[in-house]
Amino acid sequence: VQLVQSGAELRNPGASVKVSCKASGYTFTSYYIDWVRQAPGQGLEWMGRIDPVDGHTKYAQKFQGRVTFTADTSTTTAYVELSSLRSEDPAKYCCARDEGFSTGLNLWGPGTKVTVSS
Repeated sequence: VQLVQSGAELRNPGASVKVSCKASGYTFTSYYIDWVRQAPGQGLEWMGRIDPVDGHTKYAQKFQGRVTFTADTSTTTAYVELSSLRSEDPAKYCCARDEGFSTGLNLWGPGTKVTVSS
């Protein structure tokens, strides 16, 4: 049972980045996938979640309009795409399996480092 993420990314300010998260070892459609990021020296920041069953998403207000979650059930892969990258966006972006209110995020991907630099 694991979540495997794509490799580090380097983007210019204003560009977009798309990070993948491939799930294996469990039924992909049984759990939401959440996305959380952590900037250097900062705490965890929840970005939102997606239901792989129907693609229904919930975005943290801070990211609405700039982030898109998708999920491909045929490849058991979830994606986060962040557009209009800014100076505050460099962070490690992690996916996590959402096991509900009582259990929370109980399986994490290793994280993908996103660097924004001109």
